[in-house]
Amino acid sequence: MGQYIAPLRDMQFVLHELLDVTAELKALPAHAEVDADLINQVLEEGGKFTSRVLFPLNHVGDREGCTLDPLTHEVTTPSGFKEAYRQFVGAGWPALTCDPQYGGQGLPIVVYNPLSEMLNSANQAWYMYPGLSHGAYQCLHAHGIDELKRLYLPKLVSGQWTGTMCLTEAHCGTDLGLLRSRAVPQADGSCKITGGKMFISAGEHDMAENIVHLVLARLPDAPAGTKGISLFIVPKFIPDADGTLGARNAITCGALEEKMGIHGNSTCQMDMDDASGWLIGEPHKGLNAMFVMMNAARLGVGMQSLGLTEVAYQNALVYAKERLQMRSLSGIKAPDQPADPIIVHPDVRRMLLTAKAYAEGGRAFTAFVALQIDRELNHPDEATRKDAADLVSLLTPIVKAFITDNGWIATSEAMQVYGGHGYIAEWGMEQYVRDARINMIYEGTNTIQSLDLLGRKVLLDNGASLKKFGALVQAFVEEHGLDDAMNEFITPLADIGDKVSKLTLEIGMKAFRNRDEVGAAAVPYLRVVGHLVYSYFFARMAKIALDKLDSGDPFYKAKLATARFYFARLLPETAMLIRQARSGAKPLLDLEAELF
Repeated sequence: MGQYIAPLRDMQFVLHELLDVTAELKALPAHAEVDADLINQVLEEGGKFTSRVLFPLNHVGDREGCTLDPLTHEVTTPSGFKEAYRQFVGAGWPALTCDPQYGGQGLPIVVYNPLSEMLNSANQAWYMYPGLSHGAYQCLHAHGIDELKRLYLPKLVSGQWTGTMCLTEAHCGTDLGLLRSRAVPQADGSCKITGGKMFISAGEHDMAENIVHLVLARLPDAPAGTKGISLFIVPKFIPDADGTLGARNAITCGALEEKMGIHGNSTCQMDMDDASGWLIGEPHKGLNAMFVMMNAARLGVGMQSLGLTEVAYQNALVYAKERLQMRSLSGIKAPDQPADPIIVHPDVRRMLLTAKAYAEGGRAFTAFVALQIDRELNHPDEATRKDAADLVSLLTPIVKAFITDNGWIATSEAMQVYGGHGYIAEWGMEQYVRDARINMIYEGTNTIQSLDLLGRKVLLDNGASLKKFGALVQAFVEEHGLDDAMNEFITPLADIGDKVSKLTLEIGMKAFRNRDEVGAAAVPYLRVVGHLVYSYFFARMAKIALDKLDSGDPFYKAKLATARFYFARLLPETAMLIRQARSGAKPLLDLEAELF
């Protein structure tokens, strides 16, 4: 069933050579003592756990899936999942970046980021159980009252309890303003919550002793729409004041969704019948509080597809080097074999390099975003925190949508390398394609992310946040614009930067007259900006590789070749995308609905 080896060399390159994270962290008092040795140790141990413990369970989880006992409403996870979680908790992994006040280790997000990639490469369905817990921790940490923090956070930090977010209902999907779940206040300060939620990842399972649900519902006096949504903490078992588990709460799994992929994760329909819940944050401000968890989830979904891109690439590469088919068009390459290995064929190289480039570009991009989160949370200078926050806000929808789109492309290309064998379950490649498909849908579809980027993050603030990223691009172009060796990277980088500026202005002007122009342009616009981001990081990585090309380390030669492939074969997609974005709303809306 293939293999997974954590790409430690490239991860270390990104952290230490591209971003110089130890120097960056010295400016953050909370992380000033974090050094390269500590970071590398975390990566190495993470690589061992993911490749030895989690990866062997990936196919098992896909084949077995989860089972629901309709009488007890209990869910059993696939063989080995529970024991792997016990090891994960025992090693202290859930606490890595959490607040020491609640038992966390207090390490920076940028150190956890590559671990997240490894966990998703090894077993996306398994990692969704503890992965959502961290978002619940962040939301409660930011908005919970002290009493709730003292009761719940230590258990979430340790991994003793896991967390979920219960937003979606059958009739409303993304439009949460339509949700109907209701909360009735009680004399003791709690609420009785009734309603049904669906698509709840890890909503019920046997891996932890308690599950902490963050639930959106309406109080009796709630106004209509999103302004009337409140957020509640609804535990599976209601804990006493000292954390001892008490009565079973009236929140149960009514059914498991039958899904295309991620079979090892229990995607649940959750039913609440006067379940006890406690308010988080202010009444009717629940969506604002939940956005902490939703944004964490959106970044996490990007990491899911990055992980799948990497593991699919790794296995396709091994297969391409071993599989013998036909002879090279330019002459025999393996005269001692009856045919050449398929890696000699140009289009197989294209497929492999597409996956490789999207993995390496995504790795650099997400590490940069993680570092900006650390700066936003911990930098002593307010202006620096604000700049970092603006960049994180701008880039979050790109992480979610661009990386998941690329993950779908990359896993499909990696499966194609196998030919007919890729479509057969025993090789494991078709699972990566199936698992990758959900990432474009949940936590806000990629169209929603595109509307968020163009409508809210760019046009609403007159492009101020986009200009902050553009300033990074411009500074790099000016610094290396006269370097002949960098011309092949600087010229297209400057060109796409200029095109993004012009395209943004053009769409903005159209949107003044017709807001449908935003909806029509949003999806291709996000991919264009995504390519601007990747171009920036590939140009930076190419500069490092050029400077170290004479070191004798073949890593830099490979990095340079990947950057050249990206600029030659992937970036040109933007020409088509820009024409699509400029075509406007008319070709989409001219045909009346009844004529479809």
